[in-house]
Amino acid sequence: MLRLTEVKLPIAHPEGEVQAAILKRLDIPATDLIGYSIARRGYDARKPDAILFAYTLDVEVKNEAAILKRLKSDRHLSPTPDTRYQFVAQAPKSLKSRPVVVGMGPAGLFAALILAQSGFRPIILERGKAVRERTKDTFGLWRKGVLNPESNVQFGEGGAGTFSDGKLHSQIKDPKHYGRKVLTEFVKAGAPEEILYVSKPHIGTFRLVSMVEKMRATIIELGGEIRFQSRVDDIEIDNGQVCGVVLADGERIATDHIVMAIGHSARDTVQMLHRRGVYMEAKPFSIGFRIEHPQSLIDRCRLGKNAGNPLLGAADYKLVHHCKNGRSVYSFCMCPGGQVVAAASEPGRVVTNGMSQYSRSERNANSGIVVGITPEDYPGGPLAGIEFQRKWEERAFELGGRNYEAPGQLVGDFLKGKASTKLGSVQPSYTPGVHLCDLSTALPDYVIEALREAIPAFEKDIRGFSMHDAVLTGVETRTSSPVRLTRGENFQSLNTAGLYPSGEGAGYAGGILSAAVDGIKVAEAVALSMLEHE
Repeated sequence: MLRLTEVKLPIAHPEGEVQAAILKRLDIPATDLIGYSIARRGYDARKPDAILFAYTLDVEVKNEAAILKRLKSDRHLSPTPDTRYQFVAQAPKSLKSRPVVVGMGPAGLFAALILAQSGFRPIILERGKAVRERTKDTFGLWRKGVLNPESNVQFGEGGAGTFSDGKLHSQIKDPKHYGRKVLTEFVKAGAPEEILYVSKPHIGTFRLVSMVEKMRATIIELGGEIRFQSRVDDIEIDNGQVCGVVLADGERIATDHIVMAIGHSARDTVQMLHRRGVYMEAKPFSIGFRIEHPQSLIDRCRLGKNAGNPLLGAADYKLVHHCKNGRSVYSFCMCPGGQVVAAASEPGRVVTNGMSQYSRSERNANSGIVVGITPEDYPGGPLAGIEFQRKWEERAFELGGRNYEAPGQLVGDFLKGKASTKLGSVQPSYTPGVHLCDLSTALPDYVIEALREAIPAFEKDIRGFSMHDAVLTGVETRTSSPVRLTRGENFQSLNTAGLYPSGEGAGYAGGILSAAVDGIKVAEAVALSMLEHE
């Protein structure tokens, strides 16, 4: 088959125009076209009043070689790549040991799935609860202000990505098409097939819940074992080689291969690994606030007269500004038609995140507006970033009234340095609630300074972005892990054989898709290593 890229058509084009565009681009008669499928569909909104769909098409034709030769100078035409997943190993029937996967977010889930599909019968240890029980506990914080430290937005089956927009796009390099494997498995588990071809696929929280359950069932059917409410409190190391894990109840599980896919909020586990001497280093991350606007404002700015077109859905944005103080401010985890959610996992601290349902039909758009920081901002060793996060999460808890309400402020008041006392036209979506105040002491001075410069600057891209009534909600501190569990080329810890850090918590991913892809890579490394040890 041939892959044809950059086929652009008006968004309201008749179905037959795709075929007509193929025939024109390849300069062939209709009788030479056997069939085609859509590999990718995005849209070009650089001219909001003349938006175009941009297609990548896989085309089956007669005389393929002759067409390639004739159009060899066309950089938008090539053979269709083989995106099928190829397993690197298969477990022997006499398998002596089983790998342990710690954590069941995207990285752990896909590491476990690949190992199970390869016959290695993994044991998965998740400190939180199964996804539906976890959902009830999460709603307990959102609706009643009651936090369960072991079952919340961060901990439990599906990981932090379960309560998010379910975004499935990434900018990672993926020459082996692992991302395609991730999307294919999601479709098998009940995701809409459109995620296989739309340019910015997303699923939404409610769909993710049932999908995670189906993937769990697949792992179990293939011989995997999943244990919930099984927090790993220690690992055993003998002469630089892992030899087991110890659970909170004292149970020991012997293993010489551990996938550490703990997510970016398992701070106690990171501290345990540090005590055990596992190599780690501080890494950059970002902190800031969530900002909410009417989704209709974003739609008008991005889509013009096409705002509200169901073919386009709710519009998003991606913004960056480089400040005079040397800081960079950017939008993070933008959630069209979504809500700001309580994402705390430790008592006495407030954390925000964003999420959307599949429909993206809520009235507000929200995004993190965050400022990049580096270990130079929080000196003190590998764990200093964790304490830095905690400091500002505790401050947010204090400013919010010490009841898990979040501190908030109107954008206009924030820019003037004036405390907010009442809301305007934008009603914040965060629950348990927003306590209006002055956010100028909610984050370091250099962060506040950068945000006050960047928000008006974003007006160049989104007219109305700095509208007075837009709402800031604090704080967004967990954009990524503040620690990297550094690993070598074989995906193992630099100084602890058999320990495989993976995903966002290890500092090697950022989002559902990249974490899942990293889980696949780590699973392959584990499988190959286990074969060598047999």
